[in-house]
Formats: sequence, C-alpha cells, structure tokens
Amino acid sequence: MRVEWRWLASVAAILALGACVAYEPVVVNPGPTVQQRFDRSWAAASGAMSDQGLAITAQDRGAGVIRGERSGITVTATLVTQADGSIQVKLQSSGATNNDPGLVQRVSDSYDRRMGR
Repeated sequence: MRVEWRWLASVAAILALGACVAYEPVVVNPGPTVQQRFDRSWAAASGAMSDQGLAITAQDRGAGVIRGERSGITVTATLVTQADGSIQVKLQSSGATNNDPGLVQRVSDSYDRRMGR
C-alpha cells in the first residue's frame, strides 16, 4: 500500500510540474526617442533641400528652422515637436516662386522619400 501511495504521489508531482508554464520575457522596443525622431526629420529636411538643388543658407536646430535658396526662391522648413512626441515639418516658399512654382512640392516629395513614405 505504501508503494502505491509513493507511486501516486510521484505521478501527481510529475503532472503538477507539467502544468507549470514559464513564459519567456517579451522584449518591448519603446521606439525612437523624441530626439532621435527630430534628428531623423532634420536630416531628411536638409537632405531634401539639397536633393532639389537648394543652397542651405541658414540652420537653427534650437528653433527648428532650415532655409535654402535657389533661383530667387527661399524654402523654409520648420520642425515643431508636438505634445505627443511626433515631429511636424512645415515647408514654405517665398520670393520669386513664379520662377519654379513646383519647387516646394518637389522638396516635400524628397522629404517623404527620405522618411520612407
């Protein structure tokens, strides 16, 4: 009788261990920081201006402003960090825009390509 109890206890212990589950920890990637997103957007905006042949005339990272010029047209990129941590990029043109009315749109397209959109 004693052997049966030991055997039964052993089987119960083995079955109990089989019911235990050990989950592997899940690595949570928090994504890029706000600074990393800003740096990426900054590089894409200045690169987009260069792609379209604009000479960068002014850069102020603290203010989030890049200015480029070509053929009397000034294109200004303004980067604004939103409350949710996203980066908003505004592109505006001024000057002799009738010389090349599609310039700011081409800069925008280049920016989108550089951002993988």
